[in-house]
Amino acid sequence: MIDNNSVEQLKNSIDIVDIISNYIELKKAGANFKANCPFHQEKTPSFVVSPTKQIYHCFSCGVGGDAIKFVQEYEKLNYPEALEKIASLMNFSLTYTKGRSDNSEARRLLEQVQQWYVKNLDKNHVAIEYLKQRGITQQSIEYFGIGYVGASYELMNFLSANMLPIPKAQEAGVVAQRDRGGFYARLTERITFPIYSPSGAIVGFGGRTITNHPAKYINSPQTKLFNKSRLLYGYSKAKEYIYKNKKLIVCEGYLDVIMFHQAGFKEAVATLGTALTTEHLPILRKGEPHIILAYDGDKAGVAAALKASTMLSEGGFDGSVVLFPDGQDPADMIATGKTQEVANLLRSGQALIPFVIEMMAKSYDLNNPREKEVAFGNIKSYLDKLSPIIRDAYVSHASTVLGVNSALFGGDISSNVTKKKPKIVFESSRDDIGQLSIVKTLIENRELVNKVSSVIKPSMFGNYSSLLESAMKGEETSQLSGLMLDESIKSMDEEELSRSLASFLFRYYSAELKKITTDSSIPLKKKSFLIRKIKMDILPRLQRGELVTYRI
Repeated sequence: MIDNNSVEQLKNSIDIVDIISNYIELKKAGANFKANCPFHQEKTPSFVVSPTKQIYHCFSCGVGGDAIKFVQEYEKLNYPEALEKIASLMNFSLTYTKGRSDNSEARRLLEQVQQWYVKNLDKNHVAIEYLKQRGITQQSIEYFGIGYVGASYELMNFLSANMLPIPKAQEAGVVAQRDRGGFYARLTERITFPIYSPSGAIVGFGGRTITNHPAKYINSPQTKLFNKSRLLYGYSKAKEYIYKNKKLIVCEGYLDVIMFHQAGFKEAVATLGTALTTEHLPILRKGEPHIILAYDGDKAGVAAALKASTMLSEGGFDGSVVLFPDGQDPADMIATGKTQEVANLLRSGQALIPFVIEMMAKSYDLNNPREKEVAFGNIKSYLDKLSPIIRDAYVSHASTVLGVNSALFGGDISSNVTKKKPKIVFESSRDDIGQLSIVKTLIENRELVNKVSSVIKPSMFGNYSSLLESAMKGEETSQLSGLMLDESIKSMDEEELSRSLASFLFRYYSAELKKITTDSSIPLKKKSFLIRKIKMDILPRLQRGELVTYRI
């Protein structure tokens, strides 16, 4: 079991915005953050995250809770697994009461293997010579922790000699099991590049062959620690500069990143053998940088740049595209002393949206009316996915590229502007707001629960009876989370609460008086007593602001 003190320390360290932004894109909205809810399909963001209250709530489907609850629901994990996942994201070491291992043990194994890889590099002159030929300095080798792994048996012997368990090495992605039994090293005869999480915790490795293996680069497999679709190589070293300079350079490989940093472009990162995907968007969004796509100018590079530019621009990112000319890549240009030329290219990149429009148009023969019509349809569809103001700004460029009248794109874009209001969990009448303010006050100030429970029982709250009961008991529900994030409902101090309670009770007993008066099932003697009690005692006292404990 996870030690309770360790759990409390983790909880006190959690930033819900940081945790959730590892999974979905969050955009600032006043004091809170908003996004499309990841738990149901929607086009209008109704998922709200509060950094001050450390909770989230969807005002459409009603889900809500804290960071741990989010990870549980998103990853389909139980509570301890979610704690371990969050600890992994935060580079936090949990402690266990019964000595059970956790992700930190796998990470410690990775760290020891990494140290061994680094020592191996010093012994392999072929690997060192390759790195030197690529222009990588000794300082960069040490800074990025570049290493080397030889034959499979060498790693297996290292694990055995250091009493590192093979099952844990398999869990960490360092070794794999053969079909016929036994284990082998996943990386062999390769230069190694340690891969870190955004927080700087080692999670896996990339390897570059120096023996002409058909697979030039390979990465660690998917593990509890390693998900290549959400990681960017070099991000933990680049993030300081990304936040400071409001710029992020996305390139294609490990060596590009290293050479960019070596030349002073310290905002550079790279995907891990995959194209840029929507799973990368949350990490790219952090710090709201200008994204520069720095890709090779070959056919594959152009295709990757088009795909990434389309995705980023539709996601509201600001950015530009740089395609390196004549088959060169950034690493080679920097290695041959063309750093200033690289800097000029980065400064003069083409904006994302014009790049997408022009690349789409180039895919068709615009002299052929039918192909031109298809090109127009694709570009219009792309523009319609942008925000109305951005779309309007680029319609004229699209019409010029295609050679068509801009009126064809349509002037009325109200269908793109109209936003469906998110479904609000709560009503908004004056009485409802008063009741909900009472509930919200109890959530935020537990010391006032006795004051409320002495004069009101949950059944008196009608539609909000279960909400009041949960608040009185200190329960955590999605509806209470939603109430916490509803800025239209205000919490009260004790004096305001007293006035609100008196007002509610006056309305409640007035309504009860009407029901009693017309209820023929109540015996006459009892009815007379109740009418006198409410008229002559309860209501006058409530009008004076006195709280009444009598309940019918």
